Amino acid sequence: MAIDRRRFMIHLASASAVATSGKVMASDSHSAREEKHWRRIHGPIEFNYGVASGDPLADRVILWTHAHRRHTPIPIRMRWEVSLDARFRRVVSSGWTVAHPDNGHTVKVDATNLRPGHTYFYRFRTLFDVSPVGVTRTLPEKGVQGVKLAVFSCSNYPAGFFHAYSEAVRAGAQYAVHLGDYIYEYAADGYASEDAGTLGRVSQPRNELLSLDDYRRRYAQYRSDPDLKQMHARLPMIAIWDDHEIANDTWTDGAENHTEGEEGAFGTRVAAALKAYHEWMPIRTPDVNDLKRGYRSFDFGDLLSLHMLETRLLGREQPIDIVSLVNPETAPEALAALTSPTREMLGTEQLNWLQQRFIQSDAVWQVLGQQVLMARMEFPVSILTALNPANTSPEAIAAGERAVQDYLTAKAIAAANPAALTPLQQALLDPRTNPRLGYNLDAWDGYPAAREMVLGTASALGKRLVSLAGDTHNAWYNELRLIDGTLVGEEFATPSVSSPGLEQALATLSPAQTTAIFRGVIDTLKFTDTFRRGFLLMHFTQEAAQGEWYFLDTVKSQTYKVSKGFTGEFSA
Repeated sequence: MAIDRRRFMIHLASASAVATSGKVMASDSHSAREEKHWRRIHGPIEFNYGVASGDPLADRVILWTHAHRRHTPIPIRMRWEVSLDARFRRVVSSGWTVAHPDNGHTVKVDATNLRPGHTYFYRFRTLFDVSPVGVTRTLPEKGVQGVKLAVFSCSNYPAGFFHAYSEAVRAGAQYAVHLGDYIYEYAADGYASEDAGTLGRVSQPRNELLSLDDYRRRYAQYRSDPDLKQMHARLPMIAIWDDHEIANDTWTDGAENHTEGEEGAFGTRVAAALKAYHEWMPIRTPDVNDLKRGYRSFDFGDLLSLHMLETRLLGREQPIDIVSLVNPETAPEALAALTSPTREMLGTEQLNWLQQRFIQSDAVWQVLGQQVLMARMEFPVSILTALNPANTSPEAIAAGERAVQDYLTAKAIAAANPAALTPLQQALLDPRTNPRLGYNLDAWDGYPAAREMVLGTASALGKRLVSLAGDTHNAWYNELRLIDGTLVGEEFATPSVSSPGLEQALATLSPAQTTAIFRGVIDTLKFTDTFRRGFLLMHFTQEAAQGEWYFLDTVKSQTYKVSKGFTGEFSA
């Protein structure tokens, strides 16, 4: 079974790290006696959360671990090593670092002087204790023919097992991209926790995350997962946070899941959440004085430029409630706010940076690594007002089905014989009487002017644009078009690692019905899977950007099957 292979590989990596540690580091007899003394009293150094690497560049990569002695919080001085071989006979980069309690016993180092497009082995060690061995790779320079990225989002520990992480390693990914919701902030009895006890995955700490210690403990729990540890030990990760690393539906000044005062100041919570994130994630911190500035770029030679965007804390204005848009009394004011040309998503500084990166990059593909759907997912108001997931009464279900059927029927008649449309059907298709609105205003549909600015820049510069997205827990493949219909690029959205998707939110509909509704209403949508967990494997070549969706038949069992569900291709 997959789980048995995974555990064997993890234990093998740990064993080989100890067996191949080679000569102990140079040390005088006093240091050796001191180390033995501490080891006898406080126990050996523990590397309980494995090793990780991330933010690779052509000549360097971030290395990460967590190290502590069980019975003392004292700092631990270690040596890190990068080698061309697994036995560490050809060490090419090394140095000293300290796992300090001020950083939650985590360590991050920037290993430099590496060669482009090379695979390396790395580890941390003291006189007597050695971490597991990790595998990492640098970014290629010009001439690269292909790159494979595993794309993840929404890994919820109590919702199920993280099989997607280890399966991505087996699928041949070279790098990992995580688009947010790496952890969830809810209390143990919160979202998607109904099976946590049975699965042995009850969230720790049990309370909702508010303090630095809370966030650190939750990261530690997630990083104890064997699938996640295996993926981190094999693939360098490029990551950015979404909302749940802080609180649900976060924006610059607040969040849906934060009560100011009662849960402390939002700014204090953000500071704690981001400190823990930068401690536990193997990423380079662009600005130590402003941890919110997480945006950064990665150039894979002249093949692709990956631009990681921060869409939560730097510029995002408070989301508009869909109810206010469909309520006739509040609709005019809400619509004016939604369509305002100054409505922000990225913030001016980040937008200017992205535009400059577009201009400077000569790569075949410009790729946005960001959290929420950028493609238009708009529904007519007639459906939005009728298809209400909060009301599952037989009457409400019937009303929703009628609204969907009425609209799709009118759309089919308009395509086949427009003259046969009734006045009522004409009104359903008229955007003046039945406007189309994004059903999820926490996504880019809630920030149309900001989206148009990004897409318009790419279009004006003649760039081939690919958006990578997560957040929804479902798989999507869609076109990226300007308001005037101009095709700019395509969006590949990954399903969640474990969080439930539309099969739970629209539980009264079968997956086939849900798919039919979305495909029928949204003309630009090419593929969706609304009921399975998994990951997205992106393969970029000079000729095409190809997305392969891998799905798991369950995340509720250690026994599972993985299958390739769909392949989408965007030609250069």
